[in-house]
Amino acid sequence: MKLERRYSDYSQNELRQEIAQLTEKAQKAEQMGMVNEFAVHERKIIMAKSYMLDPGVFSAGETYRLEGDPAHVFYIQYMNGIFAWGYRKNNNGEKVSVEEEEALPISMLGEKVT
Repeated sequence: MKLERRYSDYSQNELRQEIAQLTEKAQKAEQMGMVNEFAVHERKIIMAKSYMLDPGVFSAGETYRLEGDPAHVFYIQYMNGIFAWGYRKNNNGEKVSVEEEEALPISMLGEKVT
């Protein structure tokens, strides 16, 4: 049995290779109509990309665009590793998250909203 390594233990180059392999697997799964498998690969890609970013770039008390979701932004209450904890807001600044707070991998965050 091969022991899975954590993305936090990967080098930047290993992360790039992993993302390339996962992207290829995701494309194949999508072509074959394997929706669940595609979604798993997509989530792994998001996580691997997060480990390639510097969490120090993101700050609590700031709001960021959400990749692939132009209708919402994300307000960060606090950071924990590669996760930003906070809530989604619509473009009017109203909280729309159902949960009190949610955690998003930082690769899902775009530019800071001023």
